[in-house]
Parts: sequence; structure tokens; C-alpha cells
Amino acid sequence: VLDKVGITSEIHFLRVAMDGIPLLKDKHIFTQDLMFEKVKVRIYHPKIPTTGPRRGILYFHGGTGRFGSIQAYEKTCRCFAKRSNSVVVSVGYRLAPEHPYPAQFEDCLTATIHFMRTAQDYGVDPSRIVICGDSSGGTIAAAVAQALVNRRDLPKLRAQILIYPFLQGVNFNLPSYQQSKAVPVLLKERTLTFAFRYLNRDLALVEALSKWSHVPEDLQLKYQKWVSPDYIPHEFKRGSYKPSPTLPFSKEIYTLLKPMLDTVFSPLLAEDNVIAQLPETFLLTCEFDVLRDDGLLYKKRLEDHGIKVTWCHLQEGFHGTVFLTILGEVAAFRSGYKGLEKII
Repeated sequence: VLDKVGITSEIHFLRVAMDGIPLLKDKHIFTQDLMFEKVKVRIYHPKIPTTGPRRGILYFHGGTGRFGSIQAYEKTCRCFAKRSNSVVVSVGYRLAPEHPYPAQFEDCLTATIHFMRTAQDYGVDPSRIVICGDSSGGTIAAAVAQALVNRRDLPKLRAQILIYPFLQGVNFNLPSYQQSKAVPVLLKERTLTFAFRYLNRDLALVEALSKWSHVPEDLQLKYQKWVSPDYIPHEFKRGSYKPSPTLPFSKEIYTLLKPMLDTVFSPLLAEDNVIAQLPETFLLTCEFDVLRDDGLLYKKRLEDHGIKVTWCHLQEGFHGTVFLTILGEVAAFRSGYKGLEKII
């Protein structure tokens, strides 16, 4: 509403609101603000005594690549550091539209490589480094893990933690997109709007996608092996789900939306030889979330290639529920606390 009446832009409002979450001093954590090459990071060191090197966690915050920050996720990262006795590195990657996609992924990859090479300087065992992200941060975490599989000059990632991630830009009519299209906070239309704004594309394409396909026929056949309602377990096809008709292909829309099929934007579309080399994975999904089925499909792909997956499904959960736990009793939900405990 404020955006439409010209008082302030939506993106500015969201940034100010998230950065305004009040902080409390924590005597159990020591923090450092550093630069990993040109990327801002904040490192959280537990003050709990330890007999050896700690686990290291790189955290990539959510916010559709356009909002969110180190400040907004301060409580989340303090919680992870303290509760799991780990060194946590919160990555303050650059935001769109000031820094167009894929600058966000590039910053997170740069920070990850830097930390893996210097982990011992921060009391971290290089063989016990985990990457973690929520929502679009989960997208970035999945893409970073894939980018590192063939690196022989770095230690292997110990694990990836993906919290209700966005993983594919092929099919926006999966069961979860139909069932939760009007469930706050991530409505289907909002998901598409955020995605298009992240890629700096015309929002008129949101309506066009209801009439035309942006995926060529040859790629449709290829992606059908990985992105299909057929691979969603029957118990998730409840209520209002109806199989979607095949839409005619539009070369014009494909040209405009081609970045949506890139694996940095859609990690679910990575080739089998990449998926087969990924680390052990923790994957959290929520029942009332349009992105639920992205997680279910990625879980299947990982397990089909022998990757160990720990899956946490929040039956009463919705997108963003884990983040809301940091706000305390005012905004927290039982599902969020459950998810937080499972992650820790």
C-alpha cells in the first residue's frame, strides 16, 4: 500500500523492517565483522570452552536476493553458534536490484571458498564445514554446493542445510503451488513477482506464464525426469490439486526467462553427475508452502543418487516460520520452534 501511494518503495520498507529487529547482548558469543575478499561477513564465535577445532557453518540469509541482511539474521546466527557450539559465518552478500543477479551467488561462493581455505585461522576444522540457507538463501546454498563438487583444491563440504528452499523455475503448478497459492507469507503470485524482480524482468510476464510455456519441448522432456507431479508422494496431492494442461511454447518468453533454467537459479535442474557428488543434506519443508514440492523433488533426486538426506517436514508449517521464532512469543509459531530444534 505504501508503495502504491508513493510514500516508500516495497523493497525499502522490507529492508528497514527486517534490519530493525532489536538485538540483545549475548555474553556467550564473540563477534567479528570482516571482509572475505570483497564480501562482508560477520563471524560468531562461541565462548564455550572446546578441546579442539569446531564445526564451521556458513549462513546465507533469505530475502529473494533483494532484502535481508547480516543484521536481520543476527539472532538466528547467534542461536546456531551458541546452541550447536559452532563458528558461524553470516554472509552479507550484495542485493538486487543495485547488484543484479547472479552477484548474490557469486558473493556467497567467494565467501565460502575463502573460509574453506582459512578455516583453521578461526578455530574451525576444514573437514567439518556446513553451508546453510533459508528460502532464497537455501537456493544459493544448493547452488554453491553444486559449484564446489569438482573442486580438488578445497576440502569437501561436510553437509548442506536447506530450509524451505526455492529450487526450480520450470513448473509453477506443482501440487504445493496450487494448494498454498493463497497462504501467507509466500503467495504463488508473490513468488513469481519476487523471482521476476530478482532477475530484473517485466512483471507482465507473470500473467503470460499462465498462457504460455517458457520451456522448449526438448528441455521439457529432459526436465520431466526431475520436475514432475508424478514424483510427489500421493499423500501430498490432497484437496484442490488438478493436473495442469500442457501450454504452447513461446520462444519470445523463453528468451526473456532463460535465466530461470540456469542451475544457479534452479539447482534442481543440475545434471546427475553433479547431484551424485553432493554432501549429506538436511532438508526442511513446510506443508503450507508453495515451495514444499521443490524440496520433495530435490529430496528424491538426492536419495536416488545415494546421498544421505535428513528430512524434516513441518506439518503445520508455512514459509518463513523458522525465521519468525527469533521474534519471540509475539510472532513465533510452534512449527517454527520445532524446525529450529531439528536444524540445531
